[in-house]
Amino acid sequence: MAGCTNDPYRSSEKGANVFYTTFNEPPKHLDPARAYSSDEYDLIGQIYEPPLQYHYLARPYELEPRNTGRVPEPLYYDKEMRALDHDAPAQRVWRAVYEIKVNKGVMYQPHPAFATDAFGKALYLGLKPQDVKDVHEIKDFRATGARELKADDYIYGIMRLADPQIESPVLSILEKYILGLKEFSDLLRIDLEEARARRRAVRGASYNQTVDEKEDPIALDYRRHPLPGVEKVDDHTFRITLKAKYPQFVYWLAMPFFSPLPREADLFYKQGPLADRNITLDRFPVGTGPYMIDTFNPNMEIVLARNKNFHEEGYPRRGEEGDLASGLLRDAGKDLPFIDRIVFKLEKEAIPRWNKFLQGYYDTSGITSDSFDQAVSVSAAGRAELTDAMKKKGIRLATSVRPSTYYCGFNMLDGAVGGYGPDKRKLRQAVSIALDYEEYIEIFNNGRGIPAMSPLPPGIFGHIEGADGVDPYVYGWDRARNRPVRKSIEEARRLMEEAGYPGGRDGEGRPLVITFDNPWTGVDASTMINWYIKRFKLLGIQLENRTTDYNRFQEKMLKGNFQFFCWGWNADYPDPENFLFLLAGPNSKVSSQGENVSNYSSPEFDRLFRIMENMDNSPERLKVIREMLSIAQRDGPWVWGYHPVAFALLHDWVGNVKSNAMANNTMKYLKIDATLRERRREGWNRPDLRPIWAIAIVLALGSIPAIISIVRKRAGKKK
Repeated sequence: MAGCTNDPYRSSEKGANVFYTTFNEPPKHLDPARAYSSDEYDLIGQIYEPPLQYHYLARPYELEPRNTGRVPEPLYYDKEMRALDHDAPAQRVWRAVYEIKVNKGVMYQPHPAFATDAFGKALYLGLKPQDVKDVHEIKDFRATGARELKADDYIYGIMRLADPQIESPVLSILEKYILGLKEFSDLLRIDLEEARARRRAVRGASYNQTVDEKEDPIALDYRRHPLPGVEKVDDHTFRITLKAKYPQFVYWLAMPFFSPLPREADLFYKQGPLADRNITLDRFPVGTGPYMIDTFNPNMEIVLARNKNFHEEGYPRRGEEGDLASGLLRDAGKDLPFIDRIVFKLEKEAIPRWNKFLQGYYDTSGITSDSFDQAVSVSAAGRAELTDAMKKKGIRLATSVRPSTYYCGFNMLDGAVGGYGPDKRKLRQAVSIALDYEEYIEIFNNGRGIPAMSPLPPGIFGHIEGADGVDPYVYGWDRARNRPVRKSIEEARRLMEEAGYPGGRDGEGRPLVITFDNPWTGVDASTMINWYIKRFKLLGIQLENRTTDYNRFQEKMLKGNFQFFCWGWNADYPDPENFLFLLAGPNSKVSSQGENVSNYSSPEFDRLFRIMENMDNSPERLKVIREMLSIAQRDGPWVWGYHPVAFALLHDWVGNVKSNAMANNTMKYLKIDATLRERRREGWNRPDLRPIWAIAIVLALGSIPAIISIVRKRAGKKK
């Protein structure tokens, strides 16, 4: 009876200052040069610190320094290196220079890569397999060290983006802007091939590149080649020089790609015995942020612990209107972070995750379609409100329109669904009409979404509301009701016929079969997949499902081994360039490992993109964006999908919560009332001992005849 509890946590965690949350797929990359998905950023955003961050409370979104003195303002120069005004037109700008000053006294987390002996020699370089026989994760090393953050670490982190072994997804974009980065990248590729050639010559027939480089990784020396666009001024100052005006570059300085990385850590992880045990930078980051990896067991839990070396940082002292009244400035100026540990539990299924939230074992929760009616009711005015049951538990509801796009796309390199002729365009337009996202949003999102007309979500410059903003190939405009109306399925079937697939069959009567790749493995997945199959079937198209886990799905996208897929994009920064680059030809996933997953390539779209990306927001920029959207809507590389409206539930013991779609480092601001949480848990999860008492009574009563019999026998023996 003493063990009658369903508490999933250790007794030592009772009343502890811990934040509990979940993940549903193991993260693939925690290396800041490679990671580029929201689940990965949930972790590395708490560990790494790029030069800038977004103000937690201010709206519109506002950049502020992180470990640097100020937000850098670019200095512009013409071809004669004469200074230009800040508002100089892009065609006049030959160089744009950003000078970044690094704060002094910022320390890295304790880590074995920094451990040295009495003579300053690294303790853990040159490791042999026998040296790590008892090492399974970073905390198994006995000695650790730390050192101060320097400008060299930011420079080294940028250089790593060009390492061909890393395959950074943003390299192709940054090569266009950072002076000399393309040439530097080409030289590193030559270095890598020469290193591989030397190994082949030495090892002969036994050489296997994949196995060999896992057992003995190649550590390229970035210092062999100049990178003129990233220049050290002194130990705490460096400059980044761009080849053109690019106002959006300052946003990149708030992304993990520009995080500092100490060379000691890179060399530490490039040791074969560690790589053989999967102890890599991709699993055990090294940063200056408020948290560090304590436990990495992606099949069960990932735990972040407070970094005892974290530099001084205070909670924001200002916010937007209403933040003071809502209590969001109650901790103004207090030292961060507030929480000691963050526990991410693996929860693949939505129902157990939801039930544990209701029991108080997770501190926050999203709302699935299955749990929506239990959590939210819609008022007569159409406003979402918490149900009485949720209110009684002290649960709060937070809603926000996300600067995100959930879309489906076609592989434009594929012979069946790709291509740019009128017939291929009409095929994709027909599919776009058939995939009724108004219906999808109601069925699967309980109305939490806005059907998309382009990649640009509300709140991003270039998003157009009203009749002027609709996709004319998929929608008409109802003037009487002042709203868009999706074209009919009959119109879609007519387009199929004009595309050469009447009734979904080609000229020889063969059915059109399209493969559908997705990473959907949750309980709702089969229902969603069946919805897509049924919608395609309305056109006579056979949709062949190919669900895989997320890592395998990413590999398929990288290799172009797909026809139709669904994915999503969360804004990295609040600018249209961050969405439109998803359709720029040079960012093709297959050819350059970029984020253009559809591998769409339109010379006219790309020409306009090159003009638009370097412009400040203006009527002229808006005109260019509208031309680009018109081209993309005609070609239809995506079914635009929808922009999500996020609903989040919070227990009343969680404080300082405000949605910030741009920031990925927000956990340092959160606060937990662990005493209140423990009291709530005990009240909600008292074990019901009545069945046990009933069983005990039945057993006791059942044993009475036996006891009487024994007593009588003993009494008879005494006589």
